[in-house]
Amino acid sequence: MTSDSSAAPEAARHAEARKGGMLREVGIIVGSALVLSILVRTFLLQAFYVPSESMEDTLQISDRIIASKINTKISGVHRGDVVVFKDPGGWLPDVPEQKGFAGLVREAFTFVGLLPSNSGQDLVKRVIGVEGDRVQCCNQKGQIVLNGVALDEDQYVKPGDLTNQVNFDVTVPAGSVFVMGDNRSNSRDSRYHLEDNSGGVPVDNVVGKVVVIVWPLANIKTIGTPTDFQDPAIDAGRGKPVPTLPATTG
Repeated sequence: MTSDSSAAPEAARHAEARKGGMLREVGIIVGSALVLSILVRTFLLQAFYVPSESMEDTLQISDRIIASKINTKISGVHRGDVVVFKDPGGWLPDVPEQKGFAGLVREAFTFVGLLPSNSGQDLVKRVIGVEGDRVQCCNQKGQIVLNGVALDEDQYVKPGDLTNQVNFDVTVPAGSVFVMGDNRSNSRDSRYHLEDNSGGVPVDNVVGKVVVIVWPLANIKTIGTPTDFQDPAIDAGRGKPVPTLPATTG
């Protein structure tokens, strides 16, 4: 028979063991969740923060967006996709690092996927042309011409905005995409970097395709591919001679 004096320490040991077991379980759950979050961020999806108005009205300043990495890995990058990509060099000004404890916490939370990426080195634009496409601006109606086909961009270009800020006629280099913002008059995109790789962004710099806006609640929506890029004539005209467009003024 166990005395009361010996039962008390035994109960305390059992309670301590249960407490230790619970802490281990919580640690395993939290650790597993963090590992899963890192794997998702690395291979599947990543959250980003929209810092500028260059993609209005499709994306608004401060929107939180999700980019799918698996889409681009499996099926590649396509015309009309809205993509997040790393600065190919000289597109963005240098952003000073946020130092101190707050900066370390933000980096850690971003790394595990708990905060959207806001590194100052990511851009978001729409793919207009892919490798081998001839992209011209603009015809007499102020439209982009892709492989000889005039694009009707009213589905996504900001209402009332014009596209012909820069006249150009380029063939997208191998392994690259030609990108433009939907807010054409407020987007420093491929048109302003024609001297470097004909304005092309290396496909390797593309992080992922934007698939959804998740915040704020009022802006939640999926991001699809506009129908004008599905015109079979675009592929049919690829690599074929097309007329040089007359210069237009903005």
